[in-house]
Amino acid sequence: MEKKVKKIPMRRCVGCNEHKPKAELLRVVRDPEGGISLDFKGKKSGRGAYICRDVKCLKKARKSHRIDRDLECVIPDEVYDAMEQELENNEE
Repeated sequence: MEKKVKKIPMRRCVGCNEHKPKAELLRVVRDPEGGISLDFKGKKSGRGAYICRDVKCLKKARKSHRIDRDLECVIPDEVYDAMEQELENNEE
């Protein structure tokens, strides 16, 4: 019997528009209450958008408002600043 090949789920980064394996990307989540946060484990409930674990991709997505569009809400600058800070802290 042949061993089944497990399919790797792919997602598109909203910053650089590249398709990458889901495990390599970071999920930005809008929870049911409307709060925006980074989901490092990929388990939070809510609407999600995927982004590379790179501050440059977050800045590109911020400039073009792609995360706002994908999450169907307007994200305040303070939330973007907090996400950038959190990303920088987790890169180390």
